[in-house]
Amino acid sequence: MNLKILTKKDVPKISPFIKELNPKLSKDEIEQNQMKMFDLSTYTCFGLCIKDDLIGVSSGWISIKHYSRKQIEIDNVIIKAEHQSKGCGKTFMKLIEKWSVNNGCKTIELNSYVSNAGSHKFYFNEGFSILGFHFWKQL
Repeated sequence: MNLKILTKKDVPKISPFIKELNPKLSKDEIEQNQMKMFDLSTYTCFGLCIKDDLIGVSSGWISIKHYSRKQIEIDNVIIKAEHQSKGCGKTFMKLIEKWSVNNGCKTIELNSYVSNAGSHKFYFNEGFSILGFHFWKQL
């Protein structure tokens, strides 16, 4: 397995992964949002590949916060169903961590949907802890 930094040309391959976690969004909306994300200088899209087969994706944003210093915040971490529970997620996280350290990050932050208990267990096993609540308000 290897880490690939994805680009705008990969958007058609990325969108089915994002649709899985965000079923209410249309394919067009996902692809438009993804293209805008690639225009942000702080954004990186990670792909987990077996040879040339994309089996996982995650978005990442680098920022600096007082409590965490330079950090990467990852989200929409998804592995294809047929590759789940086979160590792929663990490998993906280790590769993202290595990339993050090589890019000067001191911490990794993420959000996980409250209803996604399986991911909570995974992230605890990967050494993450809960620092607080993520609040959201639609405008």
